Amino acid sequence: MARYAEPMARLIEELKKLPGVGSKTAQRFAFYILRSTDEDAAALAEAVRDLKASLRLCSVCNNITDVDPCAYCASPTRNLRLVCVVEEPTNIDAIERTRYQGVYHVLHGTLSPLHGVGPDQLRTRNLIARVERAEVDEVILATSPTLEGEATASWLGAALRNFSVKITRIATGVPAGSDIDYADEVTMTRAIEGRRDV
Repeated sequence: MARYAEPMARLIEELKKLPGVGSKTAQRFAFYILRSTDEDAAALAEAVRDLKASLRLCSVCNNITDVDPCAYCASPTRNLRLVCVVEEPTNIDAIERTRYQGVYHVLHGTLSPLHGVGPDQLRTRNLIARVERAEVDEVILATSPTLEGEATASWLGAALRNFSVKITRIATGVPAGSDIDYADEVTMTRAIEGRRDV
């Protein structure tokens, strides 16, 4: 990498820590910030400071929020007895597009023994406590259909099986608008297993 003045080199190094940002992109971002107005640069810095100072996890569902409980958990129009379990806060947007009206529980990860992530590292205690107190009728396991997501759903399903709660798993299979000729064996198997009446 070219030699830059210390403040520029430090900013580039910090920007490279962002996911998907390599050296070239970090350099472009840094030079963009350098060329921006003092007001724009200050606004960016203030937004980052506010993000860290103002956001926390919802005490009910672990979603990222600036109020506790979060807007989903505090909503009078949502079904508080229907809980959709997702891996990350970013997954909520995809579920929301389906007009789902229940609430959420965010695990902040999946089981991954290779990366040292076991059940104790997932945020499940408050979900299990809600189920124990009989505050939930159904738990929808909406983890990704990856090896880690499936292992997490399987483990969580087993952990909740001793309680009187309905446990369901999102269906997986051939995406709408795609050709089944291009679907892999696992996708087709899940599509067949998840078939429904017409």
